[in-house]
Amino acid sequence: MNPVEKWLSVEEIAGHLKISKETVYRWLEKGRIPAHRVGKQWRFKPSEVDEWVKSGNASEERAQTHE
Repeated sequence: MNPVEKWLSVEEIAGHLKISKETVYRWLEKGRIPAHRVGKQWRFKPSEVDEWVKSGNASEERAQTHE
């Protein structure tokens, strides 16, 4: 049986990806990064975000934010 995956905050997912919180918030504003709203806070499943990165969507988004 797999252990339950921990939900991460904006700060924690930024650390997980080694990017700034501001980049995470930009992605959230554009609805790009897989996230779940819990009350007033955003939460992330690391496995969903990792899959999103592997699919190439994160690199496309980074290219757009630097234009």
